[in-house]
Amino acid sequence: MSIYLGQNESVELKRRLFIATGITLAIFFLLVIRIWYLQIFKGKEFKELAENNRIRLVRTMAPRGLLLDKTGKVIVGNRPTFNLSVLPEDVKDWAKIKGIIPNIVNVKEDEIDAKLKQAKGRPPFQTIKLKNDLTWEEIVRVETFKIDLPGIALEIEPRRIYPFEDAASHIIGYLGEVDENQIKKLKRTNYIPGDFIGKYGVEYQWEKYLRGINGGRQIEVDALGREIKLVKKIIPAQGYNTHLTIDLDTQLAAQMAMKDKVGAVIAMDPQNGKILAAVSNPSFDPNLFAAGIDKETWNKLLSNPFRVMEAKTIQGQYPPASTFKIITAAAALEEGVITPSTRIYAGGTFWFGNKKFRDWKEEGHGVIDVHKAVVESADTFFYQVGLKVGIDRLAYYAKGFGLGKKTGIQLTDEKPGLVPSSKWKKDTYGAPWYEGETISVAVGQGYLLATPLQILNVYAAIANGGRLYLPQVVNMVETSDGEILWRFIPQEIGRLPISQANLKILKDALKGVVNENGGTGWPARIPGVNVAGKTGTAQVIRLKENTPRRKPQDTPYEQRDHAWFVGFSPAENPEIAVAVLVEHGGFGAEGAAPVAREVMKAYLKPKIDLAKPQEPMTDKNATVEIFND
Repeated sequence: MSIYLGQNESVELKRRLFIATGITLAIFFLLVIRIWYLQIFKGKEFKELAENNRIRLVRTMAPRGLLLDKTGKVIVGNRPTFNLSVLPEDVKDWAKIKGIIPNIVNVKEDEIDAKLKQAKGRPPFQTIKLKNDLTWEEIVRVETFKIDLPGIALEIEPRRIYPFEDAASHIIGYLGEVDENQIKKLKRTNYIPGDFIGKYGVEYQWEKYLRGINGGRQIEVDALGREIKLVKKIIPAQGYNTHLTIDLDTQLAAQMAMKDKVGAVIAMDPQNGKILAAVSNPSFDPNLFAAGIDKETWNKLLSNPFRVMEAKTIQGQYPPASTFKIITAAAALEEGVITPSTRIYAGGTFWFGNKKFRDWKEEGHGVIDVHKAVVESADTFFYQVGLKVGIDRLAYYAKGFGLGKKTGIQLTDEKPGLVPSSKWKKDTYGAPWYEGETISVAVGQGYLLATPLQILNVYAAIANGGRLYLPQVVNMVETSDGEILWRFIPQEIGRLPISQANLKILKDALKGVVNENGGTGWPARIPGVNVAGKTGTAQVIRLKENTPRRKPQDTPYEQRDHAWFVGFSPAENPEIAVAVLVEHGGFGAEGAAPVAREVMKAYLKPKIDLAKPQEPMTDKNATVEIFND
C-alpha cells in the first residue's frame, strides 16, 4: 500500500525540517563559540584556576634593610611574625569563617569585612591578611581549628622592630599599610593590599632602598588547600642597609636630658652638616605602627595637646629670641652701623616714642660694646642697633644666614619659618611697617619665626667659618655584601654674608657667653672643653607695661617663656653644634643650656678629661654669677 502526501503536507514537512536543522546548527554554533570562549579567550585564566587547585604561588616577604647609627650599631631591625590570612578561593562557608575567627583571635567581623572590601581587585589566589602579629596563644588556637577552616592560613613574615622605642622616632619614622592610592601610584613596584610601606621619616624617604625584593614558593596543595610539598622556591632579597649620621649614644643622652620636657634638641657636625642627634619630645614608639596601629591609639596620639606626632626639630616654628641677636650684630658690623669698639648705653629700659621697651635685666648693663652686649644678651643695646640697621637690612642678613626658607633636609614636611620685611607686611596685611616692630625683630621677637634646625644651621655656619651645609641624616646605603650604593657628600648651600674679621668677633662673643663673668650661658660649661653659645628666652605672651617679671615656676605653664640655647664645642675647632628649644621652659640659661651641655658631653666624651679642673673665668677674681635670658 502506498502513502501519498499532498502538496501542503510536503511543504509543512520541509518547513519543520528546516527549522530543526536551523536549531541544530544554532546549538552547534553556540557550543563552538562557548568552547572557543572557554578554551581560547578564557583558557589562560581557567588553566591558572585549575593549576591553583593543585599548585599555588605563595609570596615570601623580604626583610627591610637595617638602619644603623654612624658607628654601625643597629637602631632598627627585623623579627619574624605570624599573620592570619585567608584565601577567598578556598573558602566554602563565609558565615562559618566569620563566626569562628573572632572567637579565636582578637579581630572583629566588621574588620574582616573591611579587609575583604579593601582587597577587591587583587590578583587571583593572593591571600588577604586578616590580622598581623598574632600572639602565641592565638597561633595555637588557629592551628587547633585550622582543619575546620579551609582557606585560613598562618603566614610568617619579617616585622620591623625598634629596640630603642621612641629614642629617635621622628627621624626614623614608622610604617603603615599601603593604601589604594599608593598601590596605584606604585603599581610597577608590586605592592598589594596588606603590604607595609614607609609612611614617615627615613622609613618613608628611603623606602626604595629599604624595601627588599620579595621571593616566593611554588607549592602543591590538596583539595582543602593544605600544603603537600614544595615544588620551587625563590629566596627573597633583603633591603639595603642604611647607615644614619645619628650617633646613638648622643641621641640617647639627648632623649634623657629632655625627659619630662616638651620641645626639641638637634645636634650637627658643623664641618659637614651631618645630624648627630634629633629629639622631639614627647615622642611616640614606632613599634605601635609595626603591626598596624588601631584607630583608638592613633586618635590618642593625634589628640595629645603636646603634639606628639610633630617633629618639633623641623616643623616647630618659634620666635628665636636672643639667639637672633648674633644676626643683628652681624648686620650692624657689616653695614658699618657699629664697630667693635662702639660703646652704647644699655639701660634697664629703652623709650621709643611714648612706648617703653624693657631689658631682661632691670638695672641694665651700663655702657657696653657689641662683645659685652652679646655676652650679657643686652636687649636695650640691640633695640638701638636694630633701629639703626632697619628691618629690610635685618631681613637681608637673616635670609643670608639661612632663615626664612627650608634647609632642604630630606625629612617629611619641613617648615620654612618666617623672616618679615616691609614688603612682606605690605603684601600680607596691606599695612606699612612700623619702626617699633623693628625693635622686636632685632631681639628675635615679633613676626620672626624659625625652626630649631634653622637656628642650629646658623650657629654651625658661624662655628665652621661661614659655610652653610645641607643637613643630612643618612650617611650611606650599602648591600648586605658591603657594596656601597650611595654615600653622602657634604653639600655647601650658602655662605654667611659676613667678613672673617667680623665672624671672629661673633665667635669670641659666643665663647664669652659661656665662659666670661656675666655671661648668660654659664650653665653650658663643660670641664676640660671650651663651649661657645647663646641663650634665648622667647616670650609667649606680651607683658603689659609695669608688669613685674615673675620666675617661671610662679607663672602658669602655658604663659611661661620658651627657653633656647644654641652652641658649639670645642669652641676653637668645633665638632658638634647643638640647638635646644624647651617649650615653656622659662629662662634659656636654666631651661635649655643644661640640656645642650649633656648632649655635648655625650658626644665629646672621649675628649673630656674629667679630672681636669674647670677653666677659670675671664675675670679671675670675679664671683660666679648665673644670669638668665
